[in-house]
Amino acid sequence: MESRKNTFMLDWMAQKDGEHRTRESAVARCTGSHFRVSRRKFMGSALAAAGGVILSRAGQAARWQMGCFTRPWAEYDYHVAFDGIAAAGFKYVGLMGTKSQSGLIVSLHTTAEEAAAVGAEVKQRGLEVISMWADEFGTADDFKHLVDNAAACGSPGLLLGGTDEKHAEAYYKVIAACCDYAAAKRVLLTLKPHYGTDPDGVRCRATIERIGHQNFRLWYDPGNIFYYSQGKLDPVDDAATVDGIVTGMCVKDFRPPQEVMITPGTGKVNFAKVLARLRQGGFTHGPLVVECLDHGDTAHINAEAVKARQFLEALTGQKA
Repeated sequence: MESRKNTFMLDWMAQKDGEHRTRESAVARCTGSHFRVSRRKFMGSALAAAGGVILSRAGQAARWQMGCFTRPWAEYDYHVAFDGIAAAGFKYVGLMGTKSQSGLIVSLHTTAEEAAAVGAEVKQRGLEVISMWADEFGTADDFKHLVDNAAACGSPGLLLGGTDEKHAEAYYKVIAACCDYAAAKRVLLTLKPHYGTDPDGVRCRATIERIGHQNFRLWYDPGNIFYYSQGKLDPVDDAATVDGIVTGMCVKDFRPPQEVMITPGTGKVNFAKVLARLRQGGFTHGPLVVECLDHGDTAHINAEAVKARQFLEALTGQKA
């Protein structure tokens, strides 16, 4: 493995009031080329092809897959998060933060055997992994190891947060070089609106179309649209810019001035209008995964998880 000094770092777990910043680091050399297709072909087939990875791996027909990321329980061992998510009535779990040296459940330094053991822990609770947050990486070999770990733990997707302008060319060169590899492993690569070069739908779309590969899509995040625009850009409006490329969504709310660690439905995001606009653009089924909940002890977080599940059921008219 490359040293952590030679990686793209996304150390957001320590950020209480939102997402994370990018730590500058040496950019390791990598090989690979961008994949390009015509816009008509890209728009016509990409959503169905990419969405099929999530649906077939999760073993479900076309429906909303409601789940919760482990981020709200990041101060605790990940078993606490799994227990809370299962007890709340969710069927799907997204692997993000936990109390560990890396701050993640599955990281660059996790072995495939360890990742498989995490997947087994998920299954023991009647859950399925729906997405895995991508740790820092610097080379194509690093990134392929993250893909291997996603496959080993049973995750049909690897969620990326982008990077800053300084590192963007090398960062996305690695991703472009690994799209086919990830597709062969049946792991969908997804980008979320985030810090740096991709804070909104317009810029995420430009990045996705520049790479032009069907295995690199968008995982929408309405809370981040507000957060990275300092509350100025409404995700209801931004959602109109991402037609045909959305395959999942972080169900994250926002409260001014800059707070996202709240339970969905208690902030400024109009989820009904956001989802209606995303449906109009082709996102008619797939993962809806809660990322943040209101702060508190485990009993409070677990109770908020129940509220979030009930909110999603009311939003979609579907049982979790």
